[in-house]
Amino acid sequence: MSPRRSVALPSGELVPALGQGTWGWAEHPDSRADEMAALRLGLDLGMTLVDTAEMYADGGSEELVGEAIAGRRDEVFLVDKVLPGNADRQGTLDACRRSLGRLRTDRIDLYLLHWRGRVPLGETVAAFDELVRGGQIRHWGVSNFDTRDLADLAAVAGGGDVATDQILYNLQRRGPEFDLIPHCRQRGLPVMAYSPVEQGRLLEHPALAEVASRHGITPARAALAWVLRSDGMIAIPRAGSPEHVRDNAAALEVQLDADDVRLLDQAFPPPRTRRALEVL
Repeated sequence: MSPRRSVALPSGELVPALGQGTWGWAEHPDSRADEMAALRLGLDLGMTLVDTAEMYADGGSEELVGEAIAGRRDEVFLVDKVLPGNADRQGTLDACRRSLGRLRTDRIDLYLLHWRGRVPLGETVAAFDELVRGGQIRHWGVSNFDTRDLADLAAVAGGGDVATDQILYNLQRRGPEFDLIPHCRQRGLPVMAYSPVEQGRLLEHPALAEVASRHGITPARAALAWVLRSDGMIAIPRAGSPEHVRDNAAALEVQLDADDVRLLDQAFPPPRTRRALEVL
């Protein structure tokens, strides 16, 4: 199944608006089979953007993803991340090589700096550029970058080639709406939302339950639909069961109306002043 909604990267390439996250996977051997099955079902349902990181389970998540997508690599838009402690020029090249080995692939479609560290951004960007030229990665981006970080990135040579900013964004974490998301839209930079249902913590909220009841859906689907309602937004929820995978996929079919949005705005007010970017 092809993705039912897409978002354009700055290059013009279209990627699924709804993908799959793997944070927390590969940490418990007893869950491995379920995680593999969930990931493969998600691919069947069109959620072919798959996000992982070298940090997750110390590379175990990458290994799980590599096994899950074996034989289907060309269907997948693969997102991976380098730790800031590895993000000097040579360290980035070495980290990418290790990740490629764990993923059992010759390329990463989108390679992100996981968060900003002490290494000068110019070193990381130079390494990303080298990896693009060598074919090991196709695009690069950043994660957990606030507006000022993006401005600093734009000031370094090659920094304008950034393809996305992956951030914490959901109903309870609306701070980016004040300046970061508008800044990204102005630059034509898609935003990738991780933890779009706040790891399940917001699902008992009465306002969300009311919206879900109106549509005959689960609160999780309503919360995910709220994130996906925005143009230029990519969401990467995690699911550990077939039922959860199907529920996530069905969020693309939900159209929240003005009354739904008003109710959720009252329960989860949008920011009126700038807030520092939150992270998990």
